[in-house]
Amino acid sequence: MKLAGALLALSVFLGLSGTRGRTQERAPSPRTDQQQLPAAQSQPAQASQSQANQPNQTSGTKQEEPPKIISTTGLVHLVVTVTDRHRNFVTDLDENDFTVDEDGSPQRILFFGRDTDLPLRIGLLLDTSNSIRPRLQFEQDAAIDFLSSVIRPHKDMAFLMTFDNEPEVIQDFTTDISDLMDSIRRQRAGGGTALNDAIYRASEKLMNPPLPAGPNPEVRRVLVVISDGDDNLSDHALSEALEEAIRSECAIYAISTNTDWVATDNPDAPTKYHLDAGDKVLQQFSDESGGRVFFPYKVDDLAQSFVDIGTELRSQYFIAYSPTAPKSSGGYRKIQVETDRKGLLVRTRKGYYANAQTAQGSGNK
Repeated sequence: MKLAGALLALSVFLGLSGTRGRTQERAPSPRTDQQQLPAAQSQPAQASQSQANQPNQTSGTKQEEPPKIISTTGLVHLVVTVTDRHRNFVTDLDENDFTVDEDGSPQRILFFGRDTDLPLRIGLLLDTSNSIRPRLQFEQDAAIDFLSSVIRPHKDMAFLMTFDNEPEVIQDFTTDISDLMDSIRRQRAGGGTALNDAIYRASEKLMNPPLPAGPNPEVRRVLVVISDGDDNLSDHALSEALEEAIRSECAIYAISTNTDWVATDNPDAPTKYHLDAGDKVLQQFSDESGGRVFFPYKVDDLAQSFVDIGTELRSQYFIAYSPTAPKSSGGYRKIQVETDRKGLLVRTRKGYYANAQTAQGSGNK
């Protein structure tokens, strides 16, 4: 009887232990809420990652919580440049210093950050048409100077496209500056000018560039156009090329090769006396995309322009918002970004196309 009682007690103990073990296995793990913020393309996630990398606060033996994962897929996001009246970059503004309007309606900023060190994906467009034959050497020196000043080895990538009768990719995306330089030096001038076609095709290419490996595959998309701005052969209209550039969310930095200058008493300080038709085209591409146009007088003047481009690309703000009107309604929407600090100039793209493609994200910034 004693032996039977001992066996009964042992079986009851083992049964209770197994029940507790199964109960623990079924217990749900603590749930971590994850905020999901939508972005049309890849760039905004840099700012989100900066917040995700903030250290967690711990006290005593409290277990450290995992960082929140924030996605910006589906938001409208902007790269914003702020300068003072002397064109010095202003980089100490906070989210509360900005206001965003879309088609005149105030928008609430959902994400804010400083876009200072993202890898660059640059499309370099070199005009090799017959109209710039006397200035081809000027363009080549300009392009090489830019690459030497801006491209960071093993981080940034660029491709070279030339355009005369039609655009042609001469060198695909690469980190090797020497390959790009060699390709630039080999170019010769001749043929017509298909500027719009070149910007259209380059914008398409920038929509899906090679992305960096690792957890943060965000990049900046930049299109540098070195040209006189004249177009006499494109299949695409200027409006079509501009629309494609806006959809790709690349910023266009144009360097004019026009030579209409007025000499002054100081030969080292000539003045650009007017913008001709080609200059105005380059300015329109730059203004609408949030970039900038440059009018260098001679090759020696290019260095500061390129320094300004490189500094600007790493002295900008990132702002993301979810539009109050559904993107599915489509159409072009105007954007206006302002700061409450007086005397500052705010520059960003002037709008975007709200459609199914942007609503779902197109793999771009």
